Amino acid sequence: MPEIDFWYSIGSTYSFLSIMRLPDLASESDVSVRWRPFNVRTVMTEQNNIPFAGKPAKSAYMWRDIERRAAKYGIHANLPAPYPISDLALANQVALLGMGAGWGELFTRNLYRIWFEDGVEAGSETALSEALHRTEQDPLPVLTRAREPEAVRALEEETRAAVAAGVFGAPSFVVNGELFWGDDRLEDALSWAKVGHVV
Repeated sequence: MPEIDFWYSIGSTYSFLSIMRLPDLASESDVSVRWRPFNVRTVMTEQNNIPFAGKPAKSAYMWRDIERRAAKYGIHANLPAPYPISDLALANQVALLGMGAGWGELFTRNLYRIWFEDGVEAGSETALSEALHRTEQDPLPVLTRAREPEAVRALEEETRAAVAAGVFGAPSFVVNGELFWGDDRLEDALSWAKVGHVV
């Protein structure tokens, strides 16, 4: 079965659209997806790329664009959502722990729903704990593990791996070394995985 590396970062607004759509689209396309959380803030800071901070017109456009696209896809969202999130690294460290234990994808989807539907900032203890509850995980031990040096290092290593793969933003999709950036390239990535070119 062809495979896509799905590089995303909790804290990335446009990743919401891909996270909500990807499981069904991948299943329909008979494509396997490897969910790979990383720290997009680290990558963008190294590039001196701060896309929305201090740019109210661009921020307003972003939220309206996501609102339009969510409506197109039939995805529910109450926008604007709280942004930026406070502890992007911790949220992604939890997700990465979950990927190793089999519940990371569900946690990610639950957390984005809490952020984009319920309006609770995704890096907060409240949102993280609620997402873990919805994923049937005990928040206290998970959050404790996610703050340990091993989990911090694991996210740093994944972030370096993302950069090595050419990733510079989220969401990104890598198929056999071919990079597709942005939710609007998700279908192209699936096509590439299936037939080796964009249909």
